[in-house]
Amino acid sequence: MSSASRSRSWDVHRLPSAAGRNTLVTGGNAGIGYFAAEQLAAAGATVVLGSRDPAKAEAAMASIRARAPGARVAHLPLDLADLASLESAVDRLELGHLDAVVHNAGVALDDPPRRETGDGHELMFGTNHLGHFALTRWLAPLLSAAPAGRVVTVGSFAARSERLDLDDLQSTRDYRPKRTYGRSKLAQMSFGFALDRHLRAVGSTVLSVVAHPGGALDSLTPSRPPVVVTTPGERLRALPAGLVVQGKHAGARPVVRAVLDPEVRGGELWGPRVFGLRGAPRREPVPAHMADPAVAAALWAVSAELTGTARHLGFR
Repeated sequence: MSSASRSRSWDVHRLPSAAGRNTLVTGGNAGIGYFAAEQLAAAGATVVLGSRDPAKAEAAMASIRARAPGARVAHLPLDLADLASLESAVDRLELGHLDAVVHNAGVALDDPPRRETGDGHELMFGTNHLGHFALTRWLAPLLSAAPAGRVVTVGSFAARSERLDLDDLQSTRDYRPKRTYGRSKLAQMSFGFALDRHLRAVGSTVLSVVAHPGGALDSLTPSRPPVVVTTPGERLRALPAGLVVQGKHAGARPVVRAVLDPEVRGGELWGPRVFGLRGAPRREPVPAHMADPAVAAALWAVSAELTGTARHLGFR
């Protein structure tokens, strides 16, 4: 089926039923993660919000229940910057299977100085990439137990213009916050594509898909107090930008499609239709630098070493 015909058959306002599906959304208490969780819960999925902050998670769950009465939502205390905590966090899920995990949580710093996790990793690379790499290892049995599990990695448009420096993955020599962020998202996306190749090689039924929100602004996002509050004045001032970019509720739609659409295949990239910045979700060509097998293999090896994780990640 062509990308165009698949896009026409998908209605973002009439999602297929997700009843009976268990989904974990990291960083589900805010931003793209919140709106992905809200849309999945409204479609009937049981949604677990992975979040470090119990108060923010409670506020997000209350907001989701207000928008989708009867929604099944729960909170999983999860700190991706603390690698040693991830195994026990997954043990608390108390699920027989996991139909999808959305690797969404992330740190974005705008200014120096360079910061590190408690494990000594650069904060953005350590949280955005290494945390999700390690989390995938501990979720592997639950994903494999689902009829057709999915790992959906949320990338960024910023990764298109970046390239990984395999000799300085943690920006120890040349730290520039915006570039380091873009590279951390590129590492996530590279891993997402490499993971699908690995899953196919071992004959797993789990799929790995990458999605990105395009250009998503708070000022174009509908209010969900107290999760996000956008004033009428902010929305009015942002209207010209709406010709090019969109709100975070719309930015979540490629992610939701990557989770729910039965036509989605492993190794695909999904993003907004209009120049990759706004509009309905569609399948995009995968940029060559994101799927470079040599770069991905080197990144995978380093990631396994830094996280103390077996290279096969537990998928069989």
